[in-house]
Amino acid sequence: MKISKKGEYYGKQEKVLAQNGFLLSEYDYLDSGTPWHFHENPYFMFVLNGDMLDINKKSTTLCPAGSLVFHNWQDQHLNTRESDLARGFHIELDREWYKNKQLDFNLWEGSRLIKNPKLYHVLAKLYYEFKNNDAYSPLAIELLLLKLCEGIEKENLVKTKHEPLWVKDLRELLNENDESLSLTGLSKELGVHPVHLSRSIPKYLTTNLGGYLRQQKLKKAIPYILNKKYSLTEVAYLSGFADQSHFTRTFKKTFFMTPKGFRSKL
Repeated sequence: MKISKKGEYYGKQEKVLAQNGFLLSEYDYLDSGTPWHFHENPYFMFVLNGDMLDINKKSTTLCPAGSLVFHNWQDQHLNTRESDLARGFHIELDREWYKNKQLDFNLWEGSRLIKNPKLYHVLAKLYYEFKNNDAYSPLAIELLLLKLCEGIEKENLVKTKHEPLWVKDLRELLNENDESLSLTGLSKELGVHPVHLSRSIPKYLTTNLGGYLRQQKLKKAIPYILNKKYSLTEVAYLSGFADQSHFTRTFKKTFFMTPKGFRSKL
C-alpha cells in the first residue's frame, strides 16, 4: 500500500506554501482516479472546481465543488475524478503540530465530510491568505488553522456527549434544503417542541437559526465566487440570497471585504 509523503498528492501542483508544522497546496486533478493509499499526515481537501468521488473502507462520498473533506493519516482511501476538470486546495498538518498546539488527537479519528458552514468561512480566509501570501499571512494562517481545528474539536466533543438523534436530521435539513425554513416548520419536521428546539440550536450549532442559515448561504457562495464564469449577481441568487446587496452586506460582515474585492484579490 502506497504511503504519500508530506506534500505528495496526485495531480499537477499549481502552488505550495510550507511553514513549520503544516503545508498548504493547490492541485489540478488530472488523472481519472488514484490507487488505494495512505497519507503520512492528516489533511483537509477542499474541492475548488469540479466533482470528486472519495472512497474509503466505510463510505463513498461525492464531493462537488465547495466540499471540505478531512482525511486522517491512518485511513486508506482513493479518489476518482467525476468531471472533465477538477482542482483542490489541501491543508496538511504534521502530527507533531497537533501535539505542540495541545489539540486532542484522539478526537480526529476517521475520515469524513465536514458540513459546519462556519468552518467553511475559516477555510475561505485560509485560501485567501494562501493565495496572497504577504508579510502578515504566516501569522494569519497559523491562527486560522487553530480556529479550524478547534471548531472541529468542539463539534466532536458535543457528539461524544450523546447528542440527540434529531440533531443529525436538523443539520441535514439546514444543509440541503434551499427553501425558506422556519422554527415552526422545523419543529413539525423533527417532532421537537419549538421552545426546546430554539434553546437547543445554539448549543449544538454554536449559533442561532438565522445565523446558521446565513453561514450556510455563504458556504454555498464560496465555490461560485472562485469560479469566474458566474457573475456576482448569479452567485447571490445561487447561494440563496434575495438580492446582491443583501449578499454583499452579509459577506462583508464575515470577510471584512466585498465579494468583488475578495474575487479580485484571488
